[in-house]
Amino acid sequence: MGRFLFFTVLLCLLNVKGNGQTYPNKTNIIKSENKENFIARFGEGLSYTAPDSSMKINFSTRFQTLFIAQKPLSKNAAIEKEMMIRRFRVKFEGFAFTPKLDYKIELALSNQDVGPVMRQTGSAANIVLDAVLKYRLFKNSELWFGQTKLPGNRERVISSQDLQFVDRSLVNSTYNLDRDVGIQFHHKAKIGEVVLKDIYAIALGQGRNVTAADTGGLSYTGRFEILPFGEFTNKGDYFDSDFEREPKPKLSIGAGYSYNNNARRENGELGSFLKETRNLKTFFADVMLKYRGWSVTSEYMNKTSDKSPVLKDTSGFFRTGYGWNIQSGFLFKNNLELAGRFTIVNPTAIIKTFRQAEKVKEYTIGMSRYFKGHNLKMQTDVSYINDYGEISAGLRYRLQVEMGL
Repeated sequence: MGRFLFFTVLLCLLNVKGNGQTYPNKTNIIKSENKENFIARFGEGLSYTAPDSSMKINFSTRFQTLFIAQKPLSKNAAIEKEMMIRRFRVKFEGFAFTPKLDYKIELALSNQDVGPVMRQTGSAANIVLDAVLKYRLFKNSELWFGQTKLPGNRERVISSQDLQFVDRSLVNSTYNLDRDVGIQFHHKAKIGEVVLKDIYAIALGQGRNVTAADTGGLSYTGRFEILPFGEFTNKGDYFDSDFEREPKPKLSIGAGYSYNNNARRENGELGSFLKETRNLKTFFADVMLKYRGWSVTSEYMNKTSDKSPVLKDTSGFFRTGYGWNIQSGFLFKNNLELAGRFTIVNPTAIIKTFRQAEKVKEYTIGMSRYFKGHNLKMQTDVSYINDYGEISAGLRYRLQVEMGL
């Protein structure tokens, strides 16, 4: 069955014709004769603007269907198979009262998105991803208030819809900052062709939808980016793959730092709540380059704690260590993309001893067929992962189909 599925997918990727543009032509816009303020566009959802321009609402939805097969390389090991709705999202965005006041609401409805029920989240479904207001103070400055992604590593800030592979790297899942509730300031400046971006955030430091009272500290995050050759076309520095086929090289270099005071969760904003607290410090740096269909992205993350990350009673630990990821792909004119990725995750020495773990190395090759950019695509990849604690070296095959309306 596995071989049949693999070759069937390969034929689909190579033979089905599609248009890799992110959005369709304007001729596909649907307008009702009696309700001209309604606009429907594939990949951008359904929009309505009030006749007096006092508000705008855009509704969109998307889902990912994922198949995974894993085979440890140890003798007589069985193949493990899973199939699931990896993500199912519903999103509302637009402006309210004035075009200077934008909003975004995004809900997660799949089991993988919701995660386990926890006392700290009121023992309720953890479905709210984003609920944020964005007020435009000046031409290039915005103040955000609410729950949304922290300005951490680029791979995490890029939407899970806009990835070059089936999912984000192991570096991201181990050390990223994720979402939190707080306030953010976004600013952009331009000096000649050079573009500078800076973002600052103050948040509760516990992650999304936590309702339990906390006596700990806050988290503080800052991120800075420089684009020496100017802006990417259509904000291409925050989606994977070079759909715009940049005629001139475009480069973005980013770096940042986060300090989470008295963090209670394994990874700061993610993971189990632990009995003790730690001050977690995370440094991250990343780079993205695009040119004529080529794209290269690389990230480095290093998370440390003020004390031993392993709890005194050894009942748990905070995820500290460093990771590095690099990936590159080329998008052909028929909108088929081939890509490769190499990832290293190296936990702090005491964690490796505690878990009897070693440095993780992951090698991945992937193929994607884009029928309508990231809004309608089929992606598949194969990975080799070296030994990591109790998990022996193994192979992983993934296939994912995504539809975004």
